[in-house]
Amino acid sequence: MRLDHAGIAATDADELAGLYSDLLGAPVVHRERGDIRSVFLDVGDRYLEFLEPVDMDTDIGRYLREAGPGVHHLGFETADLSVALDHAWELGIGLIDEEPREGVWGHEIAFLDPDSTGGVLVEFFEE
Repeated sequence: MRLDHAGIAATDADELAGLYSDLLGAPVVHRERGDIRSVFLDVGDRYLEFLEPVDMDTDIGRYLREAGPGVHHLGFETADLSVALDHAWELGIGLIDEEPREGVWGHEIAFLDPDSTGGVLVEFFEE
């Protein structure tokens, strides 16, 4: 398992990604639009993912209303998502997603309950 990216909630993903791109000299390497707009910057061997809700009734939209812009989650890549979820469950960590679902870049993703992880929303994903 390795840290892959930090997800940052934004009211305008392109604008905030542009700011960080200029600040860090980091290129945009991927854009995607579904329930959210995602813009990924390559910051070495890791990414910053900027998340903008398409609709304020989505998870990201509700997060922005309640918490405002900022770090939303940490994403960890795993070789076997089912094994990682089983391991988290065995440790007593609550699962938001008991079954993997489709995420950006076609990855299978699942989130852990931040109440079980010190207030940090953790995403596991498998390519």
